[in-house]
Amino acid sequence: MFLRWQQWNRRARFVLWVIAIIGVAAALPLGAVRMEMEKSSKQVEYVFDYRDIAEVAEKQARPLSFLTEKLALLKESGITTMAVYESSLKELQLSGRLTYYSSRDAAMLQGKFEAVGQNFTYILFSGPKEEELIGPIVRKAFDRSEAVYSDWSFGGRNGIVVEIPIAEAIMKTLDFDPMSLQTIHDAGLGILPRFSDRVKPYNQADTEEVLANLKGYGVNRVLFDGDKVKGASDQATDNSLTKFGELLKKYDMGVAVIENLKKPQEGINKLAYITNYNAVRLYSLSETDGMTMTTSAISDRFLLAAKDRNIRMFFINGMVESNTEKAKVVHSLDRLAEAMSAEDGVVAKLSKDGFTPGTPKPFDYDPPSWNKPVRAVVALGAIALIALLVGAFIPGVYIPVFAIGLVGSAGLYKLNSSIMEQGLALGAAIAAPTLALVWVMNRIYARTVGDRRVIGGPNWSVGRSQQGQAPQPGAIYENGSRMKWLFPALSTGRRFGLALNWFIVATLISLMAVPILFGLLNNITYNLKLEQFRGVGLLHLAPIALVAIYVLLYNSQITVGRLKALLTKPITLTWIILAAVIGIIGYYYLSRTGNSGQVSSIELVIRRFLESTVGVRPRFKEFLLAHPLLLLGLFLSLRYRAAWLLIIIGSIGQLSMVDTFAHLHTPLYISIIRVLLGLGVGAIIGCILIVAWQIVEGAIRKWAPAIVRKFVE
Repeated sequence: MFLRWQQWNRRARFVLWVIAIIGVAAALPLGAVRMEMEKSSKQVEYVFDYRDIAEVAEKQARPLSFLTEKLALLKESGITTMAVYESSLKELQLSGRLTYYSSRDAAMLQGKFEAVGQNFTYILFSGPKEEELIGPIVRKAFDRSEAVYSDWSFGGRNGIVVEIPIAEAIMKTLDFDPMSLQTIHDAGLGILPRFSDRVKPYNQADTEEVLANLKGYGVNRVLFDGDKVKGASDQATDNSLTKFGELLKKYDMGVAVIENLKKPQEGINKLAYITNYNAVRLYSLSETDGMTMTTSAISDRFLLAAKDRNIRMFFINGMVESNTEKAKVVHSLDRLAEAMSAEDGVVAKLSKDGFTPGTPKPFDYDPPSWNKPVRAVVALGAIALIALLVGAFIPGVYIPVFAIGLVGSAGLYKLNSSIMEQGLALGAAIAAPTLALVWVMNRIYARTVGDRRVIGGPNWSVGRSQQGQAPQPGAIYENGSRMKWLFPALSTGRRFGLALNWFIVATLISLMAVPILFGLLNNITYNLKLEQFRGVGLLHLAPIALVAIYVLLYNSQITVGRLKALLTKPITLTWIILAAVIGIIGYYYLSRTGNSGQVSSIELVIRRFLESTVGVRPRFKEFLLAHPLLLLGLFLSLRYRAAWLLIIIGSIGQLSMVDTFAHLHTPLYISIIRVLLGLGVGAIIGCILIVAWQIVEGAIRKWAPAIVRKFVE
């Protein structure tokens, strides 16, 4: 019965590899569909914060003429759109639309004594036009909050008295300033309105009136201010978010999704869904960066965002500050205009790469009819890879693990299909690079320590080819059996050929996870980063740990008895120091992963050089570290047992290739080029390391003392 089960298990292993390969093949058409989608939107929009210009203008001697001049300058430099916020009394006073006073200030203005027991807000409009256009939005805001107000005038100017304190009045959110909208429109610039969720309760009729007015100015996309989109707060009680989304759809308006927020704006995913994913990603240049960064640095950053992260809107913030050394107020508007329009500036550099200024279109997302059944085949491929991984460590479990994977995935799909897809994608992403290096280690074991025995069997940690052999120099002993640190030398050409062959095969096995990953997560929500692939941290650690376990425990270096003795030893200072060193290395390794990873200034220079010369930057840890060390390790592992440590380090490059494709907001062709460049350059560096090793080893054999030569011969 046991032998029959082993036979079935061996057959199951072959069948699982076939299923995995079929899953990989099925995913390739989905990748082609994704690449076509990513080509459907190439225009970019440059947006400037209108509020920042108004704040700078307010500190000038002639604010209105300064505002008109800078609007024209920014338009000429390549800015196409101005972002406007819902207004407030403070902003309207800053723009010169009105002036507000406390009860005390109003009494002083009129030459009267302050009324006792009164703390009202007095508002005067700057003129008849302001009263006509601004008056209605001010009154509407106070009507919403049921504040009591009455007419008031002074010095030939009309206004109102609101029976609430100034501290409360300036917190009221008003509709968009119609005079600013007209000024921007007359300057030939587009408008990007920034809605908030501070106008409560949500009113569908008022919101539709605002959107209809904005549509008259040519608005086709909205942005949100704060941590919630409009209508999110009242969704549970009033279905307000859904209503707002339907209005956006009615007026053919999309949404902008802000990149790199600590937490996505609440409700943005639902709005994107309601509008049929009429959404584009937006990158914001901070005030400080706009004031301090060079033209070249800004343009490089914008190009990288457009090319590598599918950014199609760039939001630029201005800044004004007092410079005590110059004894004047300085601002960043002129230098930002220069950064946009210079020969090596933003517009020129992005246009040269195919990203022309204009109105960005949403990606053309139309899943084919065969999308779901094909993804089901891809899911089977993922389950097969996971089962193969488990079976590589626990013999005889291929069939039950695959069956459990099928049942569990089906159940999870019913509960939450997104979690199921991400779970299978993560499992496959961990499994493929681990299986690749398990395959490599089995090839190495077969040519050095012999066929490894099944774990748990007699003398499981001792290779068959070692038992009963006579002691030899360069060997140590464990439980009476020989364990070599040096193996019989093959010819250099043979070792190099095997190493290169194993490197290529291992890479192909690792890359099996890539189509599985982009096939399962073939949804525009990942391209727009409305949804993110979870478990990247686990992907960066699990294959390394699994490969280390396989290298250290699945050969004759560590026996069960020795492992038990190791685990029962008291913790010493040496162990603590070793754990601390490993922890520091692990922390540094993880700190370099993801978009927020920390890099040195030298590496930044090299990155810019690679971007400007090659166009796509391969990952440093792949082509400078992991790939070369893996190739060197494969070459040396046929001669030196200690070189197996390099196989563990080399696993970083294998998992990193898969992780490159886990950045689903990066265009697929960019990820392909990045991985191929990393492999090519890494293999070249690895070959150079092998040549260097041979030269050093030859010199040692020739000139080193006998005691040293003994360890390399």
